[in-house]
Amino acid sequence: MPMTRIYVDGIGLLGPGLSGWEQAREVLAERAPYAASATVLPPVEKLPPAERRRVGVPVKLSMAIGLEAARHAGADLTNLATVFSSTEADCDNTHAILEALASSERAMSPTRFHNSVHNAPSGYWSIATGSMQPSTSLNTYDATFAAGLLEAATQIQSNGKPCMLLAFDTAFPEPIRRLRAISDAMGVALVLSPQQTPASRASLTLTLGDDAATPMPDSALEQMRLDIPAARSLPMLALLAQQRSGTVVVDYLESLSLAIEVSNIA
Repeated sequence: MPMTRIYVDGIGLLGPGLSGWEQAREVLAERAPYAASATVLPPVEKLPPAERRRVGVPVKLSMAIGLEAARHAGADLTNLATVFSSTEADCDNTHAILEALASSERAMSPTRFHNSVHNAPSGYWSIATGSMQPSTSLNTYDATFAAGLLEAATQIQSNGKPCMLLAFDTAFPEPIRRLRAISDAMGVALVLSPQQTPASRASLTLTLGDDAATPMPDSALEQMRLDIPAARSLPMLALLAQQRSGTVVVDYLESLSLAIEVSNIA
């Protein structure tokens, strides 16, 4: 059975060759060519200097996409619940900890230690925004986007309040990269509401099933979709960029997929 309809009020996007929603929607709408390049993270906003010095790629990435989505939606960050979803949290930090443990001294940096928990981006988000609203953090392997979207939709259904989804992944350095080959950092943030608002761009209706995932027509974007779990969102984002209604299927669990019906709001 489909879940209750939810509404997209704001979008943030950052990834390889995608430098924010304004640029990315031109690419996804096929009005501009896609040019592959490494993900460039902007300077961290809102965090105090001491916290900025401690943060790694997941915090920088989630802050960038979350603030972009909030600006587009005109959302009040202090009153917005959040769902953070990622495949492995801070991959660089995990690599550094494992290197330290494999060394002769086995010394562990306190900064490395406190960034090792998967909900560190949520904590820094609360510091930056002053939000005391509920926040859920998920580690979901290949289901980064679908699991996060389902969790956000479930919360919206249960409490009738808006929620922001921040789905993001980062890449492991070698040698772990050989076992978990995520090509680069990428993230998407969605401000989601239970009712249509003046900021609403489209509605989403979610249905679990077992259909094959929708591919991207551009071969480079399709490779990104396959390489980065958060990039499973690209077919849905393409419909939003094109301001077009339709249904796409994204990967979820091994035996389940997630169909997303997008209804454009003119």
